[in-house]
Amino acid sequence: MLNKIFKLKENNTKVTTELIAGLTTFMAISYIIFINPNILSQTGMDYNSVYVATILASMIGTFFMGIFANVPYVQSAGLGLNALFTYTICGTLGFTWEQGLAMVFICGVLNVLITVTSVRKKVIKAIPEFMQEAITVGIGLFITYIGVKSAGLLEFSVSSVTNGMASADAVVPQLSVFNTASVIVTLIGLVITAILVSRKSKNAYLKSIILTTLVGLAFGVTKLPDFANYKLIPSLEPTFLKLDFNGLLTAKAGIVVVIMTIFTLVISDLFDTIGTFIGTGKKSGIFKLDKEGNMPRNLEKALVCDSSTTIVGALLGTSNVTTYVESSVGIEAGGRTGLTAVSSALCFGLSLFLAPIVSCVPMAAIAPI
Repeated sequence: MLNKIFKLKENNTKVTTELIAGLTTFMAISYIIFINPNILSQTGMDYNSVYVATILASMIGTFFMGIFANVPYVQSAGLGLNALFTYTICGTLGFTWEQGLAMVFICGVLNVLITVTSVRKKVIKAIPEFMQEAITVGIGLFITYIGVKSAGLLEFSVSSVTNGMASADAVVPQLSVFNTASVIVTLIGLVITAILVSRKSKNAYLKSIILTTLVGLAFGVTKLPDFANYKLIPSLEPTFLKLDFNGLLTAKAGIVVVIMTIFTLVISDLFDTIGTFIGTGKKSGIFKLDKEGNMPRNLEKALVCDSSTTIVGALLGTSNVTTYVESSVGIEAGGRTGLTAVSSALCFGLSLFLAPIVSCVPMAAIAPI
């Protein structure tokens, strides 16, 4: 039955590979269910409600992606887009979070229209083949940067830089001193990952995450589950359907700023998604453009899923939901069909009940992947 639904044989994969790829992807992306409420709660949103909204939006969007588009991509609240929501839209521009959610909803609707009217398709076809290859390289470098930054291998300092007669402060990146517990665990995890991958060990990434998490116990990096303040499922009521459309019309910033802000959200979401799909899908063969540059049917469906889930996220109470570049972890683990996405969606669902256990996996175990 699963083979018929997800076309496993046609995609040269099997059930166990897809399920493990889904679990691996979830573990690589699970940090967002804690980071997103941390960021959005700074706008005055209820932390617990955003936590539930993040999980539900991720679960619904990822499940939809797996069933409708049959591709192994995970969706969740975009990291970066949530910072734009908190620090720029609600911070610098002074919109309330309710007004912000209304703008996110409108962004989702516009992206759906852009997708069904083939505008996105034309944008993708307009990207030259050499640039599509460059996107693949760029995505790889970006993933590497995420790993290096998350591991704490890089730190940033402000230094005064003199250029001719003028001087200014500049942010200077530099390697960290490798003497902290989290960095040491990350380096150990990197060695473990390299050994497992080079030996072509089955489920290398998942094994690496588990082993590095266990190593982290000895260094005090991995925390034991804390059920002291555990609440089974917090209420969604504080953020559910709290969008303020009327407030946008009377906002102090003015309607022009509202329109430009929505435009910024649309463009950011549009190219973020296109880059992820082209960068990971072309190399793996999941998305194959024909000789005329026409998109495959599953890519069109995936774009619709991505756009629609932003609308769902706004209604639940979270910033733009987008397709995650960390999906590449599951693809590298062998995921090729929507069964990978569906298994990730089920993991999101379980995380509603197992939050203390999920939160035990440290960033030091995820960064090496």
